[in-house]
Amino acid sequence: MISKPKVEVCFTPNLFPLYAEDFEVVVVIDVLRATSAICTAFHHGVEKIIPVSTLQEAKEYKNKGFHVAAERKGKIVDGFDYGNSPLSYRNDKLKGETLVLTTTNGTKAINIAKDIEHLLIGSLLNLNAICKYLTDLNKSVLILGSGWQNKFCLEDSICAGAISENLLQTNNFESFNDSTIAAKYLYLSARTNFFGYLKASSHRKRLKKLNLNEDIKYCLTANQTDVVPYREDYYLKKLS
Repeated sequence: MISKPKVEVCFTPNLFPLYAEDFEVVVVIDVLRATSAICTAFHHGVEKIIPVSTLQEAKEYKNKGFHVAAERKGKIVDGFDYGNSPLSYRNDKLKGETLVLTTTNGTKAINIAKDIEHLLIGSLLNLNAICKYLTDLNKSVLILGSGWQNKFCLEDSICAGAISENLLQTNNFESFNDSTIAAKYLYLSARTNFFGYLKASSHRKRLKKLNLNEDIKYCLTANQTDVVPYREDYYLKKLS
């Protein structure tokens, strides 16, 4: 009997080494807000995004004249023009440009998985598009949640559950891990009202205190773009 490609969920980056060698494809998720910002930036014309893990790297790029976005604990870092609010990229100011991005969680997760053959960026914003691409690709997929400082994160797990459930429903994929089952049922519980379901989540509370409710609503509204970002060399681009 020919085995099917797998789809599994890894809740946090620190667990990634336990999964990595079994997968050809990794989808990195940081719903609130890095991967939502990445999808939005590409949708509005950004050419490339260079994800960096540290502020020092971001400063070095800024000194070279790059457009640089830096966020830590929900806030724009002093000295930088952009953070990771997707709403700040809903214009054509950076159309055709390269953006360097560092965030508390998302860009670190991206760089942890940088050696995987197919590294893709997922969010609720591009849910249907990423699921269709993964179905067509037909390779084993690990969905990596960025979490919050290496801790479990509810919104990323729900999004991971949405993607895994979509792939499993095609009957072309199979799953064996309890993490995937848990993510699937979180998604099924939340799918009629992401915003309401996540009302008590820790990161939503963090962002609400920073008056970022509009960001939250935007990031939790599914299928606003058909962009599928992927990693090529040291930067991200969108599939054409």
